[in-house]
Amino acid sequence: MTPPAFSLLLATSNRGKLAELTALLADLPIEVVSLAQALPGRDQAVEDGATLEDNARIKARAGAAAAVMVTIGEDSGLEVDALGGRPGVRSARFAKEGATDAENNAALLAALDDVDDDQRAARFRTVMILIDPWAEGEPKELVFEGKCEGTIARAPSGTGGFGYDPLFLVTAAGRTMAELSADEKNQLSHRAQAFAALRPALHDLVFRRIAQAAHVAGGR
Repeated sequence: MTPPAFSLLLATSNRGKLAELTALLADLPIEVVSLAQALPGRDQAVEDGATLEDNARIKARAGAAAAVMVTIGEDSGLEVDALGGRPGVRSARFAKEGATDAENNAALLAALDDVDDDQRAARFRTVMILIDPWAEGEPKELVFEGKCEGTIARAPSGTGGFGYDPLFLVTAAGRTMAELSADEKNQLSHRAQAFAALRPALHDLVFRRIAQAAHVAGGR
């Protein structure tokens, strides 16, 4: 089997996100590398931005600068209408700093305890930023967004996914995100939508770099 011809850094330490993106890239000659693999022992950038785009950019810039690799920075959040868009950018720490998924889910259910079923609309939203540190005469940062509409259930259901997936009823599927198969999630999720928008730019970049490398190698 021919090994991947191009390494791409996903600036995250979240194994769930890494697995999702790796699956979405399975048909391209790309090896997805995590922060731990590319920069062992290095702490992840501090995500202190006011928006998802801010945090995605912070991660993308830090990863690309440190590893000197084409990098995707990504940040996702759950936006609940009844909570004025919260937890949003604080989704990973809604209950407290360093909260577990179970703690965040419990905090969300508590916050919505008195909210009627028809007022529990929500969406998952993600922002991905693609940075090519080797770019010349072209945009170095490209921004893409994706979202998935749904509602918040009154109790968790399903064993797949991570984060708020067991509580998020996907409108298009009628099941929670945690009840979807990996293939279904990779068609419907917010990250899948963002990646669908990002994919053409990444495809062109990857094959352009592969062609350039082949040209250099052939000229030796």
